[in-house]
Amino acid sequence: MSIDVLPEPGRSVVAVVPPVAGEGHWAGAPSAVAADGRIYLAYRLRRPVGEGRGYAIVVAVSADGERFETLTTITQDEMDTDSLERPALMRTPEGRWRLYLSCATRDTKHWRVEVLEADDPAAFDPRERRTVLPGDPKTGVKDPVIVRKGGRWHLWACCHPLQDPDETDRMVSDYATSADGLDWTWHGTALTGRPGAWDSRGARITAVRFDGDRVLAYYDGRAGAGENYEERTGLAVGTDPAALTPVGAAPAASSPHRGGGLRYLDLVDLPGGRVRLYYEYTRADGAHELRTELR
Repeated sequence: MSIDVLPEPGRSVVAVVPPVAGEGHWAGAPSAVAADGRIYLAYRLRRPVGEGRGYAIVVAVSADGERFETLTTITQDEMDTDSLERPALMRTPEGRWRLYLSCATRDTKHWRVEVLEADDPAAFDPRERRTVLPGDPKTGVKDPVIVRKGGRWHLWACCHPLQDPDETDRMVSDYATSADGLDWTWHGTALTGRPGAWDSRGARITAVRFDGDRVLAYYDGRAGAGENYEERTGLAVGTDPAALTPVGAAPAASSPHRGGGLRYLDLVDLPGGRVRLYYEYTRADGAHELRTELR
């Protein structure tokens, strides 16, 4: 694995466009899994604030990683939430599928994570959901990144402080482990923004890769509340998954449009040493689309 696997939008193709053009309409927040010779993708659809926010999660499949066929769609009403954010799609060692869903608790700033499980990624049933990361009155928890390594489940979640109503957009990435991917033990904050830096308002881990004794994380950062929804991608490294350090004084990847948003990066390892990247990208019209690159 090389640290130089970074998005280059000029090499990308559009995998999913937002259903409506224009600012506030998004298709993005991807989570991808390579299995059985295909790529399975979960992503979020969003409308502007006041028009529904994150209204659906789509699970889709592709033979080439670029053209996707929808398998199922899960709506915010089915999950009893004001908004859905980034999902995490996983396949268990037993071959079952899990979909971890970030859900905004109604009429609050609080977030929780719930999970659905099925034998087939087209068969997720919201009526069978269970809460796995409840957060608490002082903390909202969402956008989990989950990696299985050495028989252990590793998780990094975006955590928001809720005590001050004017500060709830701040974010850090906390680390947890589990034996089964359902019951989690927290180990503290793995990554936080740096005062005065481009990521000072927050750092949200979006993908993690283990490389021997080294851990490499991709993360979303922003300098202020005004950059909310337009985070850019950074890199962090360490030898302990519970303690990661940002690399460099500037974002590693961004869009040239509007606020520069290039966020929620995910990577999928493919046969032959290839890697496919997925990320949410801000367009010239202010909409966000889901892009992919084969490297």
